[in-house]
Amino acid sequence: MLDFTPLEKAIFRLEEGLNRYLQDVSDLQIRDGLIQRFEFTYELSHKMLKRYLVAISPNPELYDGISFQDLIRTGNEYGLLQGEWSDWKQYREMRSRTSHTYDEDIAIAVVQGIPKFLSEAKYLQEKLKCGQNG
Repeated sequence: MLDFTPLEKAIFRLEEGLNRYLQDVSDLQIRDGLIQRFEFTYELSHKMLKRYLVAISPNPELYDGISFQDLIRTGNEYGLLQGEWSDWKQYREMRSRTSHTYDEDIAIAVVQGIPKFLSEAKYLQEKLKCGQNG
């Protein structure tokens, strides 16, 4: 049985951070914290997706060394994701740019993508829980 608690907590904290940021978008400390919460939630999301696919697979070795693109495509085949590969590619690019958040334009671009990612993460969490309990 997979434990989805870390993902649930990360999503909750990301949403909490987004709500605080939206109350005062000029607060750079809150924005930086929001970006860190995005990083953590993004990492947990695709790791939990992979763990789930390994857990339900009759041949878990298929997922050894699977590319990120194939992981997302497989998640889509199982109906676990809202977005397509292009959406997850965007989230991945956002994540890779977070090390450059000292650049105002990059930080703003990352933050603008967070609401869509949050919706995706919530969808994934719900599908994983339903799949495990179903």
